[in-house]
Amino acid sequence: MKGRASWRGSADDDAAMTDDYQIDIPPSFLALYADAQRQRLREPIATVRARYEVCEDLATALVEHARVLSHVEVPSEDEVLQRIHAGLRVPASGVSMDEARWIVLRLAELLGWQTPSLDV
Repeated sequence: MKGRASWRGSADDDAAMTDDYQIDIPPSFLALYADAQRQRLREPIATVRARYEVCEDLATALVEHARVLSHVEVPSEDEVLQRIHAGLRVPASGVSMDEARWIVLRLAELLGWQTPSLDV
């Protein structure tokens, strides 16, 4: 129509309005950011996703390091995981205490090792 502006959204506009995040965040990680009483996240989902990606990437990156330690320096798998956990618990690591625990449990899972009992 003459004199009348028409707005038509593009496919890009539709994509921006939907949630196209393709990575499933495991419930064990979501629990780190959940308010158990209200059954809601305490942080925005974008923050939780970003933290999950950091933690999953770190666990994956530590696989080879843990294998080397278990074959060269450290006598047991449990001790390897305990040492890595201790290193992640320092403020300079960039992860929270809860995230440090999750990373080590995930690392044990990736390695197929026994789940360690970790200090809280």
